[in-house]
Order: sequence, then C-alpha cells, then structure tokens
Amino acid sequence: MPFDATRAAIAAMGTTLTPDLLGQVRALFDAEQAALTQAVPAAAVDLAYGPHERHRLDLYGTPGDAPKPVLVFVHGGGFLRGDKGGSGAETWPNAAVGRMAAQAGMIGAVINYRLAPDHIWPAGSQDVLAALYWLVAHVADHGGDPQRIVLVGTSAGAVHVAGAIRLRPDLAARGAVLLSGLYGHTPLDERDQLYYGNAQDYAGRAPREAMAATTLPLLVAIAEFDPPRFQAEFLGLMADRLARHGTMPRGYIASGHNHYSMAMHLGTSDRRLADEIIAFVHAICA
Repeated sequence: MPFDATRAAIAAMGTTLTPDLLGQVRALFDAEQAALTQAVPAAAVDLAYGPHERHRLDLYGTPGDAPKPVLVFVHGGGFLRGDKGGSGAETWPNAAVGRMAAQAGMIGAVINYRLAPDHIWPAGSQDVLAALYWLVAHVADHGGDPQRIVLVGTSAGAVHVAGAIRLRPDLAARGAVLLSGLYGHTPLDERDQLYYGNAQDYAGRAPREAMAATTLPLLVAIAEFDPPRFQAEFLGLMADRLARHGTMPRGYIASGHNHYSMAMHLGTSDRRLADEIIAFVHAICA
C-alpha cells in the first residue's frame, strides 16, 4: 500500500489501543511482510538461552567475511502476551525485525521472554539479560560479533530493555533502541500492575532513573499516533536526559505510524525508521 494511503488509514484509527486495532494494522503490511518472510528465512530457530520454555530466540542472517553487528529485538504485548514470530507468512510480526537486520548486513536475534501474571517484575528484564549474555557467548558461532550487540525493544519490550539497563548498568551491549516505551514518567496503568505489582511500588521499580543516568548510547522513538501516555513518556525521558547530560539522546518521531505499526512496518518499503536504526547501529558499532 502506498505510504500516503497507509498514513491515512493509521490516522483514522486514532490513538486509543482497542482489541481489534492490532489486526487492522497487521493487514496494512501483510503482503510486504509475507514477501520478506520468503526472501529471508531464519538461520536458526528456538535456540534455548535459559531453562524456561519461553527462553528461546531465533536468528536471522548468515556469516560473512567478518563478524557482523547483532540486533536483538524484544517484542511488545503489554507484559501479558507476544511472541517472536516464526517462519510462516502468518507469523511474521516481530520476526520481521530480525529479517530487516539480516537484510541490512547484521545478525538479527528475536527473543521470547516470560510473561505476566505468572512471571512478575523484573522477570522480563532478567530474560533480556540472559538472552544478551547467551549471545555474547554463542553468537560468534552464527556470524555475529559479541562485542557489537545492540538491544531493541518495542512497548513492553522497550520497558524490559530499559529494565535490563537498570539491573545491569554495565551490560555488554553497545547501545539500545527504545520504541514507544514506558519509563516511569506517567502513573502506572492498572493493567500493568499484573507485571509491576502494587502502584505504590512502581516508582522504585520503573527504569526512569536508569534511563536518565545511563551513558549507553540511546535511540528513543515514538509514533505520531501513539497514545498520549506514551508520548508523555518520550518527552519526559528527553527532558530528563537534557537536564542530566545537557543534551538529548538520538530521537525519532515516526510520522504516520501508531503504537502497533511502529515495529510492524519495519522491513517494508517505508524505510525511514529502519534507516534511522541502521544508521544508529553503524554509528555506535564502527
């Protein structure tokens, strides 16, 4: 679908996250993503990075003459759901980010992690760290450079990436890309208590201070049609960074996109955000 038509369709959806919105957004990109699924098969599937059944990751991209940068994608899903996707055309969401990385000459890793309410804070962030350190130990066997790993998360995945930095400020990653995340600048949503616990504990568990303090290179992005709470989080993080460091991190506003299309369009002909992510990776992994 041409970009102007896609933008109009997404704009008409508004900024409220409704149960049927995900399917509407997916339909906009199904054709292009099905083609990408055929063009870039998985290089390795369901590699275990830990003991739980959801401690699994898939790899995309093939070894080259030299080790390649590694892009690790952490899916969203409101802490309660989500999957790394797979090899079938019907399971392209999230897997498409790994395929995008492979097309850009990187090794893409797409992970699953434990979900609430069975696994509460900080399980998701602990799993990001476990996957990261499994890759540090093993990604060279698949053509990746363990010294050039960049974390990418969207929505709850961005929260888990930020939480991983909170848990391990010296984590072995070159940088992080945070797409439409929540960092502690707005009140805790009641549903999110299924992961974070009681609202009175949120300030001590949210990654706000870690995101303000970290010296890890960041790319922070928000969608034009993200819900207002997510937009306020983006602005709050930018303001915190400006106050703390005298400068904002690399930032991006994905015009014409919403909370779901932010990640779902990666790998399509709308390359604006993909190119920003790839440029960020090259800049910090040179």
